[in-house]
This record gives sequence, C-alpha cells and structure tokens, in this order.
Amino acid sequence: MLLNDKTIIVTGGAHGIGRAMCERFAREQPRGIVVADIDVDEARTVAELSGGTAVDCDVSNQESVQELVAAAESKYGPVDLFCANAGIGFPGGLEVSDDSWRDILSVNVMSHVYAARAVVPAMQDRGQGYLLHTASAAGLLTELSSAPYSVTKHAVIALAEWLAITYGDLGVVVSCLCPQGVRTRMIDGDHPVAVMLRKTSISAEQVAESVVQGIAKEQFLILPHPEVAEYFQHKATDYDGWLGGMRRLREEVFGGGSASG
Repeated sequence: MLLNDKTIIVTGGAHGIGRAMCERFAREQPRGIVVADIDVDEARTVAELSGGTAVDCDVSNQESVQELVAAAESKYGPVDLFCANAGIGFPGGLEVSDDSWRDILSVNVMSHVYAARAVVPAMQDRGQGYLLHTASAAGLLTELSSAPYSVTKHAVIALAEWLAITYGDLGVVVSCLCPQGVRTRMIDGDHPVAVMLRKTSISAEQVAESVVQGIAKEQFLILPHPEVAEYFQHKATDYDGWLGGMRRLREEVFGGGSASG
C-alpha cells in the first residue's frame, strides 16, 4: 500500500518509534495523520510537525480507542492504516505483581484487540485497509529481563497472525513490526539488557523508513534489524540449541544474577 491520500492513525505517536513514523509518513502526502497518545501536549507538537491532528487516547481503554477512530473519521474520512504502536515495558519475572501484569496486558495486547475491533469491520466492508502492529524482536525471540514484555509481545504477533489469516482474503493487510534495540527511552539507563541492546541499536527514523518500505511491499514481518530473521530461523530449526544459546547469553549479560536486574 502507498500512503499518499490515506488516513493514518498512530498510537503512541508522541515519542520514539511512533513519533518517527508520523514524521516519516508526512513525507508521503497522506490525507491526514492522527497522532494519538496520553501525552497529548507532545502529541500536538508531533501533529504540528507532521501536518496532522493530535488526539488524547488511552489505548488500554476500548471506549477511548473507539473515540479515537471516530475523531479520525470525522476529520479525514475512513481509516486506511491503523498503527497500533503504543506499548510499555519493565523488567521482572515471576515476582511481578498481578496488577502490573494486568497493566501491561492492557496496553501491549488488548489495545491491539481494541484497534482491530474499531476498524476491521469497516475495512472488511470496503474491501481494503491496513493494520500495523508494533511488536518487538522479543515477540519472535524473547526478552532476557522481562517475562511480561516477552509474553505480551509474543501475543501481539499471535494476534497479528490470526488477523492476517482471517481477514487477508477480505482486503485487510496486516504487518507486524519487530525491531530489536531502538534508540528511544526504552533502552536508556544502565540496565544490563539496555546496555546490550544499545550496541546494535538503530534510530527510530531508521525503523520508520523500514515501516514505509514494508507497507509498500505489504510484508507481514517488518524487521529493521535483518539479523533477527537469522535468529528466528535458528530458533525454528533448533529450538533446544537456541534455548541453550539464550541461557549462555543470559549468563554473559547478568553474570548469574537475577534476570530482573
């Protein structure tokens, strides 16, 4: 799909990858870009830079997502591309509280369900539309320091696969964005995994360029880090060997310490 004259929604659009996507999409001359974020002040800044509109949206709330889509349709017409990009992450394993699990499931998984519920029926009726789900390489592989992040990002990929299978012959195209380390707030700080990811990190602008190219080709997996495909292939062909390699990597990163750092 080409983005010119298209109506686009980007959640988590105020910062990081979402912001970079909004600014890159603007160069494709879309009909309109809706920058959705709970940080509405910064969303307004991004909207000004991209010639779009800012909307205050809590993606963990289904009603808020429905209101976001209604606002986009009122301003620009039917939604052509919904980028379910908002996400959160924090380290931790079995000790993470149930409340924290519920929070990350709401933001990282249910927000994608709410997005699909809000736009897929109309896309199906029109016979065209596009969903971009921001997951992570952690969804194809794993995240050494965070069970909740790994679980939710795997779930995003599973949902995207199901949507692609179910609606792909009805005109709805689905892509899943799976970057590794990206130079955003998520890999700031001195946490061992953040330090490791920064060694091969790329800019949010590079990710956004990969997104535009991937959407143009209508690829399901968009991998800004090409090496992730090699890691995923190794996992698929030698799962036990891959697990052993990941345990060795964990030992190198944490030195035998707690995975939650």
